[in-house]
Amino acid sequence: MIHTKIYVVKNPDEMGVKAADLFEDVIQSKPACVIGLATGSTPLPLYRELIAREKAGRIDFTNVRSANLDEYKGLAPDHPQSYRKFMQDNLFDHIAIKPENTIVPDGLAEDVASMCCNYEAQIEKWGGVDLQLLGIGHDGHIGFNEPEDYFPGMTHEVKLTEMTIDANKRFFDSIDDVPKSAITMGIGTIMAAKKIVMVVTGADKKDILHKTFWGPVTPEVPASILQFHPDVTLICDEAAYPL
Repeated sequence: MIHTKIYVVKNPDEMGVKAADLFEDVIQSKPACVIGLATGSTPLPLYRELIAREKAGRIDFTNVRSANLDEYKGLAPDHPQSYRKFMQDNLFDHIAIKPENTIVPDGLAEDVASMCCNYEAQIEKWGGVDLQLLGIGHDGHIGFNEPEDYFPGMTHEVKLTEMTIDANKRFFDSIDDVPKSAITMGIGTIMAAKKIVMVVTGADKKDILHKTFWGPVTPEVPASILQFHPDVTLICDEAAYPL
C-alpha cells in the first residue's frame, strides 16, 4: 500500500478525465509508448476522453502501440462479444493508432501455448508496457487471473470461475453462451509494466478494493500483488473507496 497513489472521484466521467491525464502524460513524453488496455464498462469514459483529446490535438496515437490484457477463448475477432471487437468499436476505430500496432490475444489460436509465447515476445520486442490499465473483478481478478494458490507468470489460458462467468452473462444471450476459458496476460506480465493505473467504480467493489490494497498479499486475491509494484495509481469513485 505504501506506493499506491489514490484519487477518489465523484463519478465515472471524472474518473475518465483523471485516467486520461495519466495516459496523455505518457503519450506526450514517449510518442511510441506501449499501453496495456482493458475491456469492460469501467474504462469506457477513459476511452471516450482519449478519443476527444486526439480530435482536439492534445495527443497523437500514430506511433502508440497497444497490448490488451485478455480475450475469450473460442471467439473470433469479429464476434460481437470478443474483446478485439470491443476495442475496435470503443477506441481503435476512432483514433490514429495503426492496426498492426494493436495486439489482442488470439481466441481462435490452435496452439495456445505458442500464441502466448509470441504475445510475450511481441511485448518484449516493443520494449515492455509503459502504462497498464486495469479493472478488478469481484473476486480480485486482474485480467482473467482468477484466485489461485500461486501467481501465474506469463500470458496463459485460464478456466473462468463460476463467479466470473455469472458476472459476464449479461453480455450474452444466455449463460450457456459465455465462454468457459480465456487467454490472459499473467500476473508477471502485468507486474512488468512500468506504470499501472486501476480504475474502479461502484459500491459493489468496495470490499475487494479493501482486500487488494489493505489486506494481505495472497494469490487468493490476485490483485493484492499490486502492493509490491512501485508505481500504481488507483482511481475510484466515492462509492468504491473502502476507507
